[in-house]
Amino acid sequence: MRIDKFLKVSRILKRRAVAQEAANAGKIFVNGREVKPAYRLKAGDVVEVRFASGALKFRVLQLKETVKKDEAAELYEIVP
Repeated sequence: MRIDKFLKVSRILKRRAVAQEAANAGKIFVNGREVKPAYRLKAGDVVEVRFASGALKFRVLQLKETVKKDEAAELYEIVP
């Protein structure tokens, strides 16, 4: 699954366009490397999204095309 789609499906970012902008601006890192919106994400990858107010780092647990709002948090776990 593409990183931009995962960020939308998991509800970490609100829209896919916002995820694409963040990736193009160099604010998304997977396993320590900067990635573009088309990067293919795998279960077990550690993703860091940098915001103006700080950063969010999480590990991908599973990939699903669609999930309900209540189940979105089950796709990842926050890592320190």
